Amino acid sequence: MTEKLNWYVMYTAPRAEKKVALRLQEKGTEVYLPLIEEIRQWSDRKKKIQRPLFNGYIFVHTSKERLWESLQVTGAVKFINFSGEHSFIHQEEIDTIQRIIETGVSVEVDTDTIEKGEMVKILGGPLQGFQGECIKKSNQDYFIIRIPSINQSVLVNVPRKYLEII
Repeated sequence: MTEKLNWYVMYTAPRAEKKVALRLQEKGTEVYLPLIEEIRQWSDRKKKIQRPLFNGYIFVHTSKERLWESLQVTGAVKFINFSGEHSFIHQEEIDTIQRIIETGVSVEVDTDTIEKGEMVKILGGPLQGFQGECIKKSNQDYFIIRIPSINQSVLVNVPRKYLEII
């Protein structure tokens, strides 16, 4: 009988996401760490860096029976639990995150509770076809893509002309 694999949500030590992901991959475990590029300004230079989209989180594709094994790498803290059960994220949510990252659109993560806004559909651009909510924040329109499994929301700045109220 084959083990059922799920994408489990692992919490890592601060700023250890890349190292933990690498260590798990070296052990043959499939890991997904969504990274976004940004330009950091230092006093003497600018540098393009890749940072995790979700601070402190990586996604580990494994079976429930092998969770303990994954926690044995340095920097791994725990697997996220909701109501006493290990939290896992559905493949569709992983696919959504990957598609957003691949488009290269500017994104930010919002962990605040967001009031429900207008339901919209994106008509054009790299995220065409996505449906979700539109909110105003700092006088700009943002499209919310909710990742309920980890209680996070990804905000994507989408020009109003690409949104259709549904």
